[in-house]
Amino acid sequence: MPLSLLLLPLLAAAERSDPSVANGELTPPDLPFPPMPSDAIVGPTLADSVNRWPPKRQPLRKDTPNIVVIMNDDVGYGAPDTFGGPIHTPTLSKIASHGVTYNRFHTTAICSPTRASLMTGRNSHHVGAGQITEAASGFPGYTGTIPKSAATMAKVLSEYGYDTAAFGKWHNTPIDNLFKSGPFDQYPTGLGFRYFYGFIAGETSQYEPRLFENTNPIEPPRTPEEGYHLTEDMADQAINFIRSNRALTPDRPFFIYFAPGGTHGPHHVHKEWADKYKGKFDMGWEKLRNITYQKQKAMGWIPASTELPPIEEFMQKWEEIPENEKAFQLRLMEVYAGYLEHTDTQDGKVIEELERQGLFNNTLVVYILGDNGASAEGFHGTIDELLTENSLPNTAQQQIEVMDRDFGGLDALGSKVVDNMYHSSWAWALDSPFKSTKLVAAHFGGTRTPMVMSWPKVIKHDPTPRSQFHHVIDVAPTVYEAIGIKFPQHVEGVQQMPLDGVSMVYTWNNATAEDRKSAQYFEVMGSRGIYKDGWFASVLGPRIPWAATNETRMKEWNPDTDVWELYDLSKDFSQAKDLASQMPEKVAKMKEIFTMEATQNKVMPIGAGLYTIYYHPEEGPHSPLTEWNLHEGMTRIAESNAPGFHSRQSSLSTIDVDLPELASGVVFCVGGTAAGFSVYFDKGYLYAEYMATLLYRYIAKSSQPVAAGKHKIQVRLIYPKSESLYPPADLTLFVDGANVGWVKVEKSIRLVFDASETFDVGMDLGAPVSLNYADRAPFKFNGKIDLLNVKYINGPSIATDVVV
Repeated sequence: MPLSLLLLPLLAAAERSDPSVANGELTPPDLPFPPMPSDAIVGPTLADSVNRWPPKRQPLRKDTPNIVVIMNDDVGYGAPDTFGGPIHTPTLSKIASHGVTYNRFHTTAICSPTRASLMTGRNSHHVGAGQITEAASGFPGYTGTIPKSAATMAKVLSEYGYDTAAFGKWHNTPIDNLFKSGPFDQYPTGLGFRYFYGFIAGETSQYEPRLFENTNPIEPPRTPEEGYHLTEDMADQAINFIRSNRALTPDRPFFIYFAPGGTHGPHHVHKEWADKYKGKFDMGWEKLRNITYQKQKAMGWIPASTELPPIEEFMQKWEEIPENEKAFQLRLMEVYAGYLEHTDTQDGKVIEELERQGLFNNTLVVYILGDNGASAEGFHGTIDELLTENSLPNTAQQQIEVMDRDFGGLDALGSKVVDNMYHSSWAWALDSPFKSTKLVAAHFGGTRTPMVMSWPKVIKHDPTPRSQFHHVIDVAPTVYEAIGIKFPQHVEGVQQMPLDGVSMVYTWNNATAEDRKSAQYFEVMGSRGIYKDGWFASVLGPRIPWAATNETRMKEWNPDTDVWELYDLSKDFSQAKDLASQMPEKVAKMKEIFTMEATQNKVMPIGAGLYTIYYHPEEGPHSPLTEWNLHEGMTRIAESNAPGFHSRQSSLSTIDVDLPELASGVVFCVGGTAAGFSVYFDKGYLYAEYMATLLYRYIAKSSQPVAAGKHKIQVRLIYPKSESLYPPADLTLFVDGANVGWVKVEKSIRLVFDASETFDVGMDLGAPVSLNYADRAPFKFNGKIDLLNVKYINGPSIATDVVV
């Protein structure tokens, strides 16, 4: 029987039961969205039908450029030799030699806000990114969540047919989203990138990174001993992406966001890169800064009239460094220099692949040297940057002693065993010719970075620096104009807020074009500034990144009594002459403009970026749990969502185990090389190690090996009442109710053990917490863990000898 006759009863039945069937014809019901268009002819049989694929959407012209945005981390304006600095940056120079350069381009002075602004084309507070994600709060400008009404470049470009991929640092996912079950809408892939390979944190080890591929935690493909380095891996992955795109989807242009962790701390680079700079900084930081300043003027990168402001208040001078510490300070700088050259070289591998594929001529490359100025967070030079973050007392001499004793001396700097960062005065020197450093929004040392763009097919190379005042929010509008699209009013059904940035295309082939950016505000943790038509007014704010006086300043700070500064940027490139006392009326007017801009962009209340990181850390993003039941093999749990062992948080950990003879391996741990807490067995002995950075290690050990068989292990960490920022604690071990070991933790971690290391049960993935098993990592437990229970307790109410 023909198929058409078989269908007649079905049609008749449909007519009786479905009002959408009339006169023997099917009519589609009302749908929430229109049916997919099709040119195919559909009949009852294949013989009566014609297959036709719907036409592919072609919203872009065929010669649409590829887009590559490169952004390094924590690089000072005066660092690259491309523009007069001491550090070789061949890739930056290469892009500059094919395109145009910008010497008045700005960021936000801190990473997460800069990156959110770059991706969305909006001011950071306007999209909830007024602070790093770890220090988010409930104030609208500080939530750490980018709204769907602020679609990213990746989201928009993917809608227009681009392949999109991000590599490296992603510091814009709320820390309370870091679960294997999501939500994933604030991961790179949820914000428009079709592929992501990198880390979701402010920093990670370059040798043992906590990697993600898309939304999945993964382990590095090789070990440090096999020569692994994250930035090199990133370049390889980006090259693979380009090759895959060309081989399989050559009809799609691509957008690549390449964001290395370099040169954020820890400063990790192989020794041969650091050795390139041996002896090149022996003059000290003041002379280095002056040399850079003279070169910048000589090459026309900065105006000849630029003045060099004096060294910052509270900043250490080179002559004040004791002779027996200078080798340490010099090597820290040599390592940093090698790290920056290495990072720029990996950036260059991506550019070289474009050339190999014949794509460079029609690729718009935007190379932003840094997401903010050079970082002073190394304070007076450190082997463990978390000392400063956690307000732990330390001296350079103390760190040198630990480095020599535990890690073999200066050659450890730059290696996986330490988390070194240079002296804050090196950061100041590398921000030449400006005042201040990263985390200061008031001065260009924190916010101004070199930027270059090339697109040989369209942009004619011109060595004259573009001096129009621009900001990172201007990149997205530039990209949209370059590829010939208007920013959509709706994305995925959500009405979009207007872009805050302005396109820079007008500057490409006109070095002296009149500025199109009239105003731009800046704000980070109370440090703030306002640009308006060539004038700049600003306030340093309560925090001085390089000083030890922050505790007092923070307690006494009142933004209403802040003293404002004023600069005429048309005559004063480096903010060397404060005119505030001479022009109080102008200051008052600029303050009004700041208030208006700050209100419109959700900056208020002033100081909200300090709320959870300083004033009320208990209200910051953290797990709401007070008790966890965990099982063997549960790994890569974000520290923010795991049991905490930080200051003032007493806890009891109970582990039901089945031990073999001479049990060995990690039962559970959190953190890594910089700081952490680990409970482990070694040759039958039970250990609990609290490492409050490399300088403060405390180990409790059982008096005897624990016999094979089933046992109830308990680890109790009790914080008595204390007013200290890093209060002491009692760390006690119990086996089957008996007290078997104890140690006094004299100094504890206030905020965080590590930026990216995680909580693991049954092993220690990534950078190992303990030196005792560092050469055996991940030191997997060779017994069986039936259950791990961790709960918070009230320390003083617990008995001192028996745990129930």
